[in-house]
Amino acid sequence: MAAETTSDQVAGFGNDPWWIIAIKVVAIFVLLILLTLFNIVFERKVVARMQHRLGPNRTGPGGWLQSLADGTKLMFKEDIIPKAADKVVYVLAPIVALVPSFLILAVIPMGPEVSIFGTETRLQLTDLPVAVLFTLAIASVGVYGLMLAGWSSGSTYPLLGGLRSTAQVISYELVMGLSFVGVFLFAGTMSTSGIVEEQERLWYGIILLPSFLIYLIAMVGETNRAPFDLPEAEGELVAGWGTEYSSFKYAMFFQAEYFNMVNVSAIATTLFLGGWRAPWPISAINDGMFNTGWWPLLWFLGKVILLIFIFIWLRGTLPRLRYDQFMHFCWKVLLPISLVWIVAVAGMRLAFNEGLERNQILLYGGIAVAVLLIGSLLIPEKKKPAEPEPEEREFDAFAGGHPVPPMPGQEFVAARIPAATTQTDDRTEESSRA
Repeated sequence: MAAETTSDQVAGFGNDPWWIIAIKVVAIFVLLILLTLFNIVFERKVVARMQHRLGPNRTGPGGWLQSLADGTKLMFKEDIIPKAADKVVYVLAPIVALVPSFLILAVIPMGPEVSIFGTETRLQLTDLPVAVLFTLAIASVGVYGLMLAGWSSGSTYPLLGGLRSTAQVISYELVMGLSFVGVFLFAGTMSTSGIVEEQERLWYGIILLPSFLIYLIAMVGETNRAPFDLPEAEGELVAGWGTEYSSFKYAMFFQAEYFNMVNVSAIATTLFLGGWRAPWPISAINDGMFNTGWWPLLWFLGKVILLIFIFIWLRGTLPRLRYDQFMHFCWKVLLPISLVWIVAVAGMRLAFNEGLERNQILLYGGIAVAVLLIGSLLIPEKKKPAEPEPEEREFDAFAGGHPVPPMPGQEFVAARIPAATTQTDDRTEESSRA
């Protein structure tokens, strides 16, 4: 029985007193709320800077309380429920979208052991042997809120937005999961605290750079952020799944989006950027002094905010993709690259286990990549068949009932006068003669 109990736990967790657990839970909740308030104003100020505007500058010192004012305003706005909506599901949908976003930070390590009121504990609520899979499962639950919101609204555009969101999350979550495989192969564990410990010498974002880049793309698609915000594309779906929502229910969806931005950034920090460890050369100062105590919490939050800035940078730089381009990029570009990279990482791990040195592996890998690049340059491009010249034919502008301009190669002929108009003109002439 003892062996079965310990096999489901990670060493160093499960022994905290109840009041320490309560403090950690409240701290995670408060941290998410404060980061959301900060990120909303931060995004507006950064985008304004990119567009040579001022951004929020009136509410609070420097405008930094603008998001608090907006949230308070949404709480007191009129709450409208559409007549055709399924009221129960309509009310539950924002709750389903928001609640799972609180759970991911529970397994994210934010620092080493610290002393809280004389009790030694880790800056992490809990950990699991499959903690990374837990984060994927929780992230996939949140999309049910968007899907149910679109279906329960009783309107066409929200339904299409919910369907888009479902297809988008399924596609990019698959790519996101594949980007984790390389980390699992190198770390030998799915525990978040174990993965951070394995990055003591070198971050996985450096040695597994393709996995890191694939994850960065997938996390933008996973959170429905620009340029991948197609479920709420206003040019074609008004506001997508959120079209019929207002007041505090809309604020809950808005909050869930920013919570998820923090969550995926925290996962990227943990898996690829060394977690709470200080960047070099700060980590080498005074035998790692800045990797102890409460300093690591500062490095963790700094990395998360840096990744949030990447979200904002993409929004202010890239235009929105078409939906077919977006899905084509996932299934025909990212997915094959991920599979090929997993095979390469598995080969590298096998070579390490066989005793090959890193320099030899890099040399052989570089030669293989060079051969592939040279081979791709030597492959002749497929020539497109010449398109036949359009046949010249007469064009009737009123053939479809509405006047349209001629296409290239079409000869314009005089427009037909509709029969009704001819009869009216004849009657007019007869009456005038009479």
